[in-house]
Amino acid sequence: MTTNTPEKINNITNREDFVAFVYELSKDYRLSPQSWENKDLGAFLEALAAWVDDMDGYYLNCGQPVPEKPDWKNVADMLMAAKYYE
Repeated sequence: MTTNTPEKINNITNREDFVAFVYELSKDYRLSPQSWENKDLGAFLEALAAWVDDMDGYYLNCGQPVPEKPDWKNVADMLMAAKYYE
């Protein structure tokens, strides 16, 4: 899947980019659910909440500032992380 490439997520700058990302993420789930750690809505939402709770570490480890007010790119990071986060 190309959705999870850092370049793709890093290029999200507006709502239209974010919407396209979410459609690609949805398509990825339909076409390759085996690549998802969190395969049902409950697990996905739990992982989303846990990742957002811990996201400061992600951004600091990547050498990026921790967002005080998330933008469209940050929300995409959150959704992508929830695909895998345990």
